[in-house]
Amino acid sequence: MTDNEPSDVARISTDPDVFEAFYREHLEAVQRFVARRVADPHLAADLTADIFLAAIDAAGGYRPDRGSPAGWLTGIARNVIGSEFRRQGRQRELARRVAGRRLLDADALARVEERLDAERETRRLYAALDVLSRRDRALVEMVAVDGLSVNEAAAVLGVKPGTARVRLHRGRRLVQSHLQPTHLPVEAAVTSEVPS
Repeated sequence: MTDNEPSDVARISTDPDVFEAFYREHLEAVQRFVARRVADPHLAADLTADIFLAAIDAAGGYRPDRGSPAGWLTGIARNVIGSEFRRQGRQRELARRVAGRRLLDADALARVEERLDAERETRRLYAALDVLSRRDRALVEMVAVDGLSVNEAAAVLGVKPGTARVRLHRGRRLVQSHLQPTHLPVEAAVTSEVPS
């Protein structure tokens, strides 16, 4: 995610032109953030819209001393997606039908599906991230996947940068150990046992 001027972020809730520039600048990064976390194109479109609506609502509380606009928007995106995952079935189904499915034409749906396919490997990484605690997982995601600096991620999570660095190192080591194959494929095991 690239960065607007901090003064512009505070104006996205009152100036439509400033919001449009902010939206255009951050749309692709937000779509990638969402596509790495969900596989349903309709839900991805809904969540992208919800993230920008939440940013408009929170714009007055933006504090440049706590991080860049991109880091701030990443924090909002995490909260919106987390809330979506916690919603009950009826609320989730109603939100999908009303806010997303009828607003996507065939071309827009195809683009969302292409983005979801492109992020399939990243979703495999997220399965490996399940070994981490919630706070360590969030830190690893923000730095390794979403491109935030350790200091920005620490600000989003409300921890000291030194603490974030230690957690990041430990988290990366655990994830790497779970992504390593633990045994040989059956064919390789059989081949290696055959005497020459």
